[in-house]
Amino acid sequence: MYLKHKIGKIGENLACEYLMNNGYQILERNFESRQGEIDIVALDKNEVVFIEVKTRTNNKYGTPVEAVDENKQNHLIRTIEYYIYKRNLHDKFIRIDVIEIYLYRHKYKVNHIKQII
Repeated sequence: MYLKHKIGKIGENLACEYLMNNGYQILERNFESRQGEIDIVALDKNEVVFIEVKTRTNNKYGTPVEAVDENKQNHLIRTIEYYIYKRNLHDKFIRIDVIEIYLYRHKYKVNHIKQII
């Protein structure tokens, strides 16, 4: 596994820990389809939340949320539409969030951005 993938997995694990500590129920991780991937699907009270996790060790290439550009958003939306169809969630409230994870040596910071799209 490449370093970039290891850092991403660390970020996803930290994001799940953060979500569970804040009352979310993790429904699924790393849902893949031809349309793309959803990092985390969680339940927040009565909302199904689709979460894109972006992890960075520095801001050399911009902040994590800046990586969720229009192209990435379009892939997410198509993947979410497919997920809703496959799981028969047409009658559920949904939300799309981004969780930024900043890793600094042995510390980290979580920034949860709700309703990004």
